[in-house]
Amino acid sequence: MDIPQITQKPTTITFIGAGNMARSLIVGLLQDKANVVLRVADPDLQQLDAIHKHWPDVLTTTDNLEAMQGADVVVLAVKPQIMCAVTETLAEAAQRSRPLFISIAAGIREAALNRWLGGNQAIVRCMPNTPALVQAGATGLYANPQASEKQRSVAESILRAVGITLWFDDEIKLDAVTAISGSGPAYFFLVMEAMQTAAEQLGIRAEDAHLLIMQTALGAAKLALESGDMPAELRHKVTSKGGTTEAALKVLTGGGLQDLFVQALQAAESRSRELAAANS
Repeated sequence: MDIPQITQKPTTITFIGAGNMARSLIVGLLQDKANVVLRVADPDLQQLDAIHKHWPDVLTTTDNLEAMQGADVVVLAVKPQIMCAVTETLAEAAQRSRPLFISIAAGIREAALNRWLGGNQAIVRCMPNTPALVQAGATGLYANPQASEKQRSVAESILRAVGITLWFDDEIKLDAVTAISGSGPAYFFLVMEAMQTAAEQLGIRAEDAHLLIMQTALGAAKLALESGDMPAELRHKVTSKGGTTEAALKVLTGGGLQDLFVQALQAAESRSRELAAANS
C-alpha cells in the first residue's frame, strides 16, 4: 500500500481499541507491507497479549496518551457508548499534535467527535462492515473540512487494506451506508439461514446444504461483480419461463420481498440517525 508521504519516514498509526475491526486493519496493513509503525492501546491486557503474540512488531500499551504521542493517524476503534469519555481524555494532546483522527464507530457524528477532542481537528468518519475481517469489506468515508487531501488519501489507503472504499460529501449519507453495507451482511446471513432450514426440510443433510448455500452465495456475488450486469439483468438471465427459478421467485416476489427490503433499510437508516442524535 502506498500511503502518500512527504519524506520516507514511516506513517505512525495508533489504534485506540484492540477489537475485531482494529485487528482486521492491522492484518490488512501488514499484508500490504505498508510503510507504517503500528501502535495499539487497550485496557484489556489479554487483547494486547494476543496482538503482540501474532504481530510482535506492533507496539502495545494500556495508556492511550502514550500510544498517541507522535502519531500521524489515530484510529478511534472503541464502542460508541464510551467514545465521549475516551476522546475527552485525548483532547489536550490532540490540540498539541493535531493528528488525523479516523473514527470507525457507528452513530457518532463528526461534530460531536470534534467537540470532545477540543475542536478544529482533522476527522474522517468511516462506516466499515464485518467482511473487513477477511479483507472483503465495504467502507463509506466522510472527511470534515479540516482534513487535508493528503490526510483523506491516507485514510482511504488504510481502509482500502480491508476492502473497497467510497467517499461521501454529505455525512448524513453514512446513515444510509450503515443501512446498506454496514448492516448488510446480516441480511445475507438471514437469507442463508432461511435457505439452510428449507434445504434440510427438503431432505438435504445439514453439512451438504451449508456447502451448497455458501458456494452459491459466493458464486452469485462473484458473478455480479465480474459480469458488468446489474442484478435485475442477471436475475432475468437465470430465470427461464416456466422453470424452477421462476416458480421460486414468484413466491418471493408475491410475498412482498422487495417492499420488505425497502422497509428494512429505512428502519436501519432511521435507527442510525436516532443513535447519532442520542450521541450528539
